[in-house]
Amino acid sequence: MTATPPTAAVSRPDRPANIQPADARGMALAVELLRAGEAVALPTETVYGLGADGLRESALAQIFEIKGRPRFDPLILHVTGLTEAEALTLDWPADARRLAAAFWPGPLTLVLPKRDAVPHLATSGLPSAALRCPAHPVMREVIARFGGPIAAPSANRFGRISPTTAAAVAAELGGAVPLVLDAGPCEVGLESTIIGWHEGEPLLLRAGGLPREAIEAITGPLRRPEAVESSPLAPGQLKSHYAPRKPLRVCEMGATTATTAPESHESTERVGLLTFAGLIPGGQARAGSFARVLDLSPSGNLAEAATRFFSALRQLDEDPAIDRIIATALPTHGLGLAINERLARAEHA
Repeated sequence: MTATPPTAAVSRPDRPANIQPADARGMALAVELLRAGEAVALPTETVYGLGADGLRESALAQIFEIKGRPRFDPLILHVTGLTEAEALTLDWPADARRLAAAFWPGPLTLVLPKRDAVPHLATSGLPSAALRCPAHPVMREVIARFGGPIAAPSANRFGRISPTTAAAVAAELGGAVPLVLDAGPCEVGLESTIIGWHEGEPLLLRAGGLPREAIEAITGPLRRPEAVESSPLAPGQLKSHYAPRKPLRVCEMGATTATTAPESHESTERVGLLTFAGLIPGGQARAGSFARVLDLSPSGNLAEAATRFFSALRQLDEDPAIDRIIATALPTHGLGLAINERLARAEHA
């Protein structure tokens, strides 16, 4: 079977979603709803976010309710820039300022001591707040028109595959939100990288759309805390996350044993393969034994793989002709680290 790049996910909501173009009219409607305390789905360069007023408890509560998100999992506040971020936080390490100067706007979140203006619900009761300055022009314009920080985790059911298109949001949330702004597919395709500090030591709290190597060029080596079952310091730290409904198994690069091939399962089981750079577990001769093969990047480009990752995983999960999914691990450098981390958490589900 020839591996093909993934296509956009198909929307099948139980209730119709109100998808509107991310034009001037759509953005005005989004701001109106945000000011009324509603939650709306907004495009960012990473994934689509479920946005609400970051300083209003009742609006934040809608995010947790719509997603089914536990309140111990903190949110990220999206801001227009450093000035707004400083108004919400205290005690910036020198590294934090250097990182903001180098990578904002962009897929980088900083976790810093919060001011009293930040609600406890936004931080899950933690003394620190997670802040990001997004690069997507629509999200930036909505924040600026709204006039305050917007809390926006991924616009999907908690623990599920993150959405990188408006159609994927509709498939996840249907009519649970009054508006989905459609600005096309997300450019980065992975959630932001999250950096925090403990007693002055920089921590990689979540690998994401900004490669670790770029950050370490400024901070020096980053320590990675272990995944947790509850009470995370930042979003995306739970052991189980980003999960399809179908069983998923990760195959290490270069694996050639028969246990990675469909024949090792029951003969009637149909297996989909999520691969990278043409890798086939067990060798190319086994390619035809998979019901469907999606290659994140036939050329081995990690940025292309990141952009396609969630969309491809969703396609395999929604394909009625597939019973389970095998995914090949990616190289552990650059954006491969973030993709592998998401595969590991999806496998843990």
